[in-house]
Amino acid sequence: MTEDFFITVRPVGFVRGEGEICEVEVRPAYAEGLLGIEQAKELQILYWMHRLSDTDRRLLTAHPMGETSRPQRGVFALRSPMRPNPIGSSVVELIQVEGTRLRVRGLDAFDGSPVVDIKIVS
Repeated sequence: MTEDFFITVRPVGFVRGEGEICEVEVRPAYAEGLLGIEQAKELQILYWMHRLSDTDRRLLTAHPMGETSRPQRGVFALRSPMRPNPIGSSVVELIQVEGTRLRVRGLDAFDGSPVVDIKIVS
C-alpha cells in the first residue's frame, strides 16, 4: 500500500436539526439497511464533521478541552474534533423510526452533517 491511498466515503444519510432530539434522514438507496432497526434501543451514529476547515484538519496537537493551562497532546490521544479525518461518533437513544427517518436523542452533530454509518449498540 502506498501513501497515496484514498478512500471514498458516501453518506448513507444526513443529520436534520440540532439539539437534544434530532433526526437522521437515511437516503432512499439505503432504506433496506434499516430493516429491523426499530428493535434497537441505542445506535452508534458515525458522521463527517463537515464544518472543519482544511487548516483544522492539519492540526495534530491541541490542549485538552481547549484549556491552555493543560499541556498539549496529540489528537489521537484526545476526543478533539480537530482530526485529519473528522469522523464523529455518538451513541444515541433511538426514539422513533418513521420510514427512512430516525428520531434520536443525544446526537452531537450539526444540521446537515453527512452520516457515514449507523450501527446498533443494544
